Amino acid sequence: MEDNPAPRARRLINRRTFRNNFSNKHVNQTYLCYEVEVWEGHAWVPVEGLQGILSNQGLHRAELRFLDHNNQRESRHGHAVLCFLERVRSWPLDQRKHYKLTWYLSWSPSPDCVPELVAFLVVNRHVSLRIFTAGIHTILSGYERGLRDLRDAGAQLAIMTLNEHQHCWEKFVDNQGQTFNPRPELEVNIGAQCQRLEDILWNPDN
Repeated sequence: MEDNPAPRARRLINRRTFRNNFSNKHVNQTYLCYEVEVWEGHAWVPVEGLQGILSNQGLHRAELRFLDHNNQRESRHGHAVLCFLERVRSWPLDQRKHYKLTWYLSWSPSPDCVPELVAFLVVNRHVSLRIFTAGIHTILSGYERGLRDLRDAGAQLAIMTLNEHQHCWEKFVDNQGQTFNPRPELEVNIGAQCQRLEDILWNPDN
C-alpha cells in the first residue's frame, strides 16, 4: 500500500505584490489573507488547513483568483469577500463551537459586499470576524455607512499596524527568508488611516 502523498505547500504572495498592494497604492486591487481559529478549552487554536489568500483585480473587471491551502485555483467573476463567504459555507464548522475569522485586507470591504457579509454574521452567531485592513475603500459611495454596518453586526474593524504587516509577511508572503523592512512612509500612513477609520466609526459628523 502506497503512502499518501505529502500535502502541497500553501501558495504565498510574491514579496513585491504584497508591498505594492498593502501600501494603499493600488486601489483597484484587493487581497484578502485569512486564518481561522476555534476556541478549545481556554485558548484560541488555529484550524489546520483553513488559511489562505484571495484576490480580485479591477473595479470593473473583477476576475477573482482563488488560492487555497491545497494549491487549488478557481477563476470567477466576483469580489474576494464574496468568494470567501461562498467558501466558508462549505467548511464543516461545528455550530456548538466558537470560531474566529481573521482577515488581513489590502482594502476594506466595498459597500457592495457589506450586506451579504452582515447577513452572514447575523446568521452565524458562533462565528466572529476581525478585519485588519491596510486601507479604506473610498471609491464607491456608501463606504462609510457600510463600515458602520459591519461594526454594528459585530465585526471588529482596525487598520493594520506594523505588527499585522509583519504577521502577514511571515505567514502569507514568499519572503525568501528576508526580514520585513517597511517603507518609511508606511507608519505615517497607518496613523492617518487609523484616524480616518476612527472618524468614520465613531465621529460620523466630522
